Amino acid sequence: MKLWQKDFEISKEIEKFTIGKDRELDLLLATHDVTGTLAHIQMLESIGLLEAKELEILSTELRKIHQEIVEGNFEIEEGIEDVHSQVELMLTRRLGDMGKKIHSGRSRNDQVLLDLKLFTRTQIREVIEYIQPLFEQLLSLSQEHKDVLIPGYTHYQVAMPSSFGLWFGAYAESLVDDMHMLHAAFKITNKNPLGSAAGYGSSFPLNRQMTTDLLGFDALNYNVVYAQMGRGKTERVTAEAISSVAATLSKLAQDVCLYISQNFGFISFPNHLTTGSSIMPHKKNPDVFELIRAKCNKIMALPTEIALITANLASGYHRDLQMIKESFLPVFEDIKSCLAIAKYMLENIIVNKGAIEEERYKYVFSVEVVNNLVLEGTSFRDAYKQIGVDIESGNFEPSTTVNHTHEGSIGNLCNDQIKGLMDEILGQLSFDKIDQALEKLLGTAVLTEK
Repeated sequence: MKLWQKDFEISKEIEKFTIGKDRELDLLLATHDVTGTLAHIQMLESIGLLEAKELEILSTELRKIHQEIVEGNFEIEEGIEDVHSQVELMLTRRLGDMGKKIHSGRSRNDQVLLDLKLFTRTQIREVIEYIQPLFEQLLSLSQEHKDVLIPGYTHYQVAMPSSFGLWFGAYAESLVDDMHMLHAAFKITNKNPLGSAAGYGSSFPLNRQMTTDLLGFDALNYNVVYAQMGRGKTERVTAEAISSVAATLSKLAQDVCLYISQNFGFISFPNHLTTGSSIMPHKKNPDVFELIRAKCNKIMALPTEIALITANLASGYHRDLQMIKESFLPVFEDIKSCLAIAKYMLENIIVNKGAIEEERYKYVFSVEVVNNLVLEGTSFRDAYKQIGVDIESGNFEPSTTVNHTHEGSIGNLCNDQIKGLMDEILGQLSFDKIDQALEKLLGTAVLTEK
């Protein structure tokens, strides 16, 4: 069944090519399609396009379909073009012509826009819920190992003293900035496009504010042309935010892969969390972090992919936009799996507390010695030159006492302030309005909606 079909059959070759992976991917949108339809028909009844009894019957049946989807008892049948067609077909089979009335005042264009918005805001929320425990784990490790020194590097050369407190805490604060990106993506996503129809509105007296409130959106996408232009833009902005999270994880993974190697030896993991070699019995490979690195690097390409698909499209709908779904919809499971496994691994990380005591790291303290001379009255330039001569002549004696006290340094990590920044962002992301709206719309089914 095709919602646009008239009195002719489409070529099978054309159908196969144009539908692509829509049937498979649309299963991810199914609960949201039903939720959007429930709001839409309430609005239709309010403007006289449905009778009160019809609304009651349709709503009851839609809630049943929603629960069937949640329980895994829903499929998009062969020959059915998309999730919208499947839901309407099910209603029509069960309720007759009444089921055909749900499409009044909307197009598949704004219907899929709405589904994508509902899906995306749900997924952003879930990503945030995966970030929180990883953030807490990083801060906990930072605090636990705040006094354990490790070499810091510039240009891959031993540079100055760092610490595990700084290292773990740095990635915690990086996640704070990533949360700012996700917050912005959520604000852009959480606007209602329903009622824009094919992109130019409708002659029906639609009440778009009503569906906005019913679905718990913050606001409308007011201009109907812009609502359609938002397809692709919303995905790109969200992909940028997910890419920011991926960049944090990728860099962390790269550090771990270096630090676990024998040449560094700063950290290790229990045997059961690493893999071995088929011929080298000494190997403990960080496969998990290598895969995190690769997956996250792939994720970081997604904003560019979306930008290239949408860059030269004029305003209005184009079938090109369908292609975005193939990379965009699955990305959330990819990033969530990386966040979850990273936390699990860090729960079991083993820190080498004596790493910096190796002879090869003695020059890491050269700046400390220079600064000590400056504190004793020597000018910085003369102190720098003197220590440089000592190093070249082999007479350098390191002072391993580190006294860093300013904000964000080894002795003053500011972890409480970093946690405060995260709490501030989380406080701005109130999901209560959405939960209350969907619970009212769906009843108890909202508790299991994803």
